[in-house]
Amino acid sequence: MHYAQHGISSLTRDLAADAPCNRSVESYHWTTSEVQGKGTLFFFFIGVNTVKERENPTCHAPLFSWVNLCYVLECSFLFFLHSETTKNSLEHSLQQLKSHFTWNLVEGEHSLDDFEDKVCNQNEFQNSEFKATMCNILAYIKLRRGQHEAALGCLQQAEELIQREHADQAEVRSLVTWGNYAWVYYHLGRFAEAQLYVDKVKQVCQKFSSPYRIESPELDCEEGWTRLKCGGNQNERAKVCFEKALEKNPKNPEFTSGLAIASYQLDNQPPSQNPINPLRQAIRLNPDDQYVKVLLALKLQKMNKNDEGERLVEEALEKAPLATDVIRGAAKLYRRKGDLDQAIELLRKALKCMPNNIYLHCHIGCYYKAKVLEVEKMGGEREELQELIRHAIDHLKKADESNGNFFRISSYLACLHARIGQYEEAECYFQKEFSKELPPVAKQLLHLRYGNFQLYQRKHEDKAIHHFIEGVKINQGSKEGEKMKNKLQRFAKIKLSKNRADPKALHLLAFLQELDEDMQPAEENSENLIPLASLAEE
Repeated sequence: MHYAQHGISSLTRDLAADAPCNRSVESYHWTTSEVQGKGTLFFFFIGVNTVKERENPTCHAPLFSWVNLCYVLECSFLFFLHSETTKNSLEHSLQQLKSHFTWNLVEGEHSLDDFEDKVCNQNEFQNSEFKATMCNILAYIKLRRGQHEAALGCLQQAEELIQREHADQAEVRSLVTWGNYAWVYYHLGRFAEAQLYVDKVKQVCQKFSSPYRIESPELDCEEGWTRLKCGGNQNERAKVCFEKALEKNPKNPEFTSGLAIASYQLDNQPPSQNPINPLRQAIRLNPDDQYVKVLLALKLQKMNKNDEGERLVEEALEKAPLATDVIRGAAKLYRRKGDLDQAIELLRKALKCMPNNIYLHCHIGCYYKAKVLEVEKMGGEREELQELIRHAIDHLKKADESNGNFFRISSYLACLHARIGQYEEAECYFQKEFSKELPPVAKQLLHLRYGNFQLYQRKHEDKAIHHFIEGVKINQGSKEGEKMKNKLQRFAKIKLSKNRADPKALHLLAFLQELDEDMQPAEENSENLIPLASLAEE
C-alpha cells in the first residue's frame, strides 16, 4: 500500500539502493521474499547488473540495465493500477444496463438445468414472432454455463434478427443485445470489447439524455417477452412491463398481446386476473396472433362457452398449422372436451417439430393411458387395448428416461405393465417411484396404487393392507385417503364375517377408530373389490 500511495519511483529507488554491486549478470536474482518485502505484487526472476555499475569501471554494461528494469516496473505498476480502475468503472457501467444479466431471471429456480428445461421445453409459449428474444435468453444460459463462444454466437443471431425484423427501430431494439455482449466480453476478460458495447449503448441513450438506460416501451416490451418466456415467478413482472409499455402506446398490437398472455398465465393465481377482455382486445388489434386465440378458447371453455372456443381453435389451427404453441394449446382444449383421439393426433403432430421434447412424450403417454381406461369401460377389443397400452408405455418411458424426477410417471408405467401381466417391470417402476422425494399427496396416491397392485395382481393381502394403512396416515381428508380407508373397512368386515374374533380385523377397526371416532363400517361386500383397480383409480 505504501508504493500505491507514494508512486512507483519510491519503489525503484529502494530497489536500486539495495542492489549489490558485486553480482554478475548470471548470478544475480531477486528472490520471492526480497520482492514481496518491497510491497510490490510482482515476482521477478531475472539476472541484471546493478545500477552502481556506473561507479565501478570494472563492471561491464549489461544488455538489460537496472535502470531499464526500473522503468519496466514503473510502467507495469501504472498499467496494473489503470487496469483495476478500468475494470471497476466497467463493472459499475454494466450494472446500469438493461440486460438479462441484471434482471435476476433465475431467481427462485432450483438449478440452471431446471431453468433451461422450463424455457426451452416445458413452456409451450414459443413467441415465434420474436426469435431475437429467445436468442438472447440462450446467450444468457450459455454464458452461465461457461460456454462463452456459444453465447457470442447466440447474440450475433439476435443482432441479425433485429436488423431484419425491426430495421426501423434497430438501435433501440438492440440495446439489450449490446448490453448482453458487454457482459459476455466482461466475463471473458476482454474489457476493451466490453467497453466498446457499453459505449454503443451510451451513445444511443445520450440521445435521450440518459447515460446507460432509457425509458422506452420497446425495451419494456423486450423485458416483458423475456420474463414471460421464463414463466413461473416472472409472469407478474412481465405483466407490469407490458402495462408500462402500453401507457405510452395503448394501441400497440405487440404490447397488447403480451399483456393478454401474461394475464392468462396469472389467471390461476390469486387475485384472479380475468384475462377475457385483454385477450379479446389483443385479437382485435392483432387478428394474426393465433396463440392468443387458443388461450381465449381455453378460457371460454372453462366458462362453458364451448362453441365459440372451438371456432377460435379451428381458425387458429387452419392459419398456423405448424405453430407448436398453438397445437399444444388446442390439444389441451380437446383433452378437456374428452376428445382424446384429436388431442393425441395434435400432439403427435407437434412431436414431429419437437421430437426430443419430453413434455410432449409425457402428455401423449398420459392421453393414451386415459384412452386405455375409456376403451376398457366401453368393452373394447383386447387387441385394441394392447396397442393403446404399448403406445402409452413407449411415450412414458421416453419421458421417464430423460427426466426420472417426473412425479407419477414411474407409477403410471408400473400400472400399465401390471395391466398386461408384466409384474416384474411393474415392481421395478413402483420401487423407482418410492425412491423419489414425493410431496404428501403424490406419496399417498402411490401407496394406493401399489396397494392395489399387491392386492389384485400379486394377491398379497397383507402387503396391500400395510400400504393402505401407510397411505391413510398421510392425509385423512383426501379422496385417495377415503378410498384406502373404505378398503380397510371392507377388509375388516369380511374377516369378521368369517371370524368375529379375527385379530387382524380387530386391529384394523381399532386403527380406523383412532382416525375417525364416528367411523361406520362400509356397507359394501367383497364383490366390489374388482381386479385391475390399480390402473383405474387415479
